[in-house]
Amino acid sequence: MNAIALIPARCGSKSIPFKNIRSFCGKPLIYWNILALENTPEVSEIYVATDCQKIEDVVLSFGFPKTKVYQRKPENAQDVSSTESVLLEFITEKAIAKDALMLLVQATSPLTINTDFSSGLKKMKDGDSLLSCVRQKRFYWNEDGTPKNYDYRNRPRRQDFDGDLMENGAFYINSVSNILRDKNRLSGKILIHVMEEYTAVELDEPDDWMIAEKLMRKYILKTEKPKQKIKLFLTDVDGVLTDAGMYYTENGDELKKFNTHDGKGLELLRNAGIKTGIITSEDTKLVTRRAKKLKVDHLHQGKHGKGKLEIAKEICAQENVTLLETSYIGDDINCMELLSAVGFAACPADALHAVKNIEGITLLNKKGGEGVVREFAELILESNKQ
Repeated sequence: MNAIALIPARCGSKSIPFKNIRSFCGKPLIYWNILALENTPEVSEIYVATDCQKIEDVVLSFGFPKTKVYQRKPENAQDVSSTESVLLEFITEKAIAKDALMLLVQATSPLTINTDFSSGLKKMKDGDSLLSCVRQKRFYWNEDGTPKNYDYRNRPRRQDFDGDLMENGAFYINSVSNILRDKNRLSGKILIHVMEEYTAVELDEPDDWMIAEKLMRKYILKTEKPKQKIKLFLTDVDGVLTDAGMYYTENGDELKKFNTHDGKGLELLRNAGIKTGIITSEDTKLVTRRAKKLKVDHLHQGKHGKGKLEIAKEICAQENVTLLETSYIGDDINCMELLSAVGFAACPADALHAVKNIEGITLLNKKGGEGVVREFAELILESNKQ
C-alpha cells in the first residue's frame, strides 16, 4: 500500500494565532497527528503543507523520519483558499503516483490515533474514498418544529437509539487519481470510519482548546501506572523544583525560585512512608538549605564523575529498594538515562522534547517551578493505593 499523508498548516488563524504550533498538552498541536502518522505502518511519507517558516522550523525540530515539509504557494494559503486547492497543488507539484492513497489530515483534530489511520486505510479495499465520523445520539429538530431524526411521540432510550453520523474533520482518504478527476477529497463510493464520540471536538475557538486538552489527557495520554508500589521518590532541581531561571542580585549572589506546593508534596510522600531524594548536577548552598527545609532523605549535588542513574542505584541499595520501586522526575537530557530506568518516570510540561518522547513517561500538566512535584506526588500516592 502506497499511502501518503498531507497535513495543511498555514500561518494565518483568525481565532487562535499560530494554533498549529501552539502548546497543546505540552507539545505543539501539530505534533500529535504527526506522531500518530509516524506510528502508522501503512503510511510511507508525511508532508506538512505550510507557508510559514516558524511552522516549518517546529516540524523539522521533531526529527521524525517520515515527515517532510512542503512549501505551499501563497495563493493557496489565503483565508479563502480551500483545502482542495492545496491538496491538488501538492499532488501536481510532487507528481504523486495516481495509484497512491492520499490521507488528508487535520491538525485541529489531535485526538486521532494511529489505529484510526490504519483502520481507515484497510477499509479502502471496499470503496473509493473515506471520511472519519463520530456517532452522536442527539435529537435534532427543524425550525418548523418537526423532528429530524426521531419520533417525539415514541421517544427512544439512548441505548436503543442508533443516532446520526457526524463528520468530525479528523481525516479523509482518497486515491490520487480520484482527487485529480473529481477535484475533491471525497468521491465515488464513500466509506465511513467511526471514531470515539469525544473526537468530535475541533480546535477552532479558545474554549475548544481547554475542552480538548482535558479529553486528550483523559483518553489518549493515560498515565501508565507502575507495576510495583513506589517506595523511593527522586527529583531534579533546575527545571523541576525551580522554573530553570537563574536570578542574581547586584552583588552577584545567585537566587532560585522554589514553589511551596512542592514542599507539601514531599511531605505527603514522607507521611506515606516513601523515601525522598534530590539528585542535581549543580552544587550550591542554596539547594542544601532548601533540601534541609524539605527534609529529604538523600541529597546528591555535583557531578563527581557519576551519572544520575549510578547515584540512584546507590540510593536504592541504601534503602533496599529496586529501580522499579523508584520514581523520578526530570526535564533535561542528563535526566534521560535515569528516567528510562525507573518504575515511574515523569517530566514537567516544559521539559525538552527528547525527554517528553521517552517511552512510557508521564507528561505532567504543570511546568517546572509551578508545583509539578506536588502534581507527581499525588499521582504516586494514588497509584500506590491500587
